Amino acid sequence: MQRRNTNQRKIIYEIVKSTNIHPTADWIYERARFYISNISLGTVYRNLKILKEEGFIIEINDGKQSRFDARTDRHYHFKCVKCDAIYDIDLDIIQINMDLKRLSKKGFKVVDVNIDIEGICPKCAKGDRLEKNN
Repeated sequence: MQRRNTNQRKIIYEIVKSTNIHPTADWIYERARFYISNISLGTVYRNLKILKEEGFIIEINDGKQSRFDARTDRHYHFKCVKCDAIYDIDLDIIQINMDLKRLSKKGFKVVDVNIDIEGICPKCAKGDRLEKNN
């Protein structure tokens, strides 16, 4: 079934696409209200779900909340444990050796691979160095 592309969905997608901070639904909702003053948070959630189902965005859930990313190519995410920022990490930066053929021989059918990378981002690490020097 083809869904019609609503103005609300278009604005929500443009908001997600316009940033690389991997925003939450609440953050998107606050920005969407500048364009559509009477938009509801429920409308934002519904349209994010549709955009995800249609492959326009991906959802990143860290166990606490969902964040959204308009970058849909294969890439990793790095989450800072200090400031909760999420960064895109290109595949060529991290080398991971997986033997998917051996998994297949054991009866597993891999449909997706997700790798969570957590640590301290450069901004927070710089702040740590400044604090230690004082």
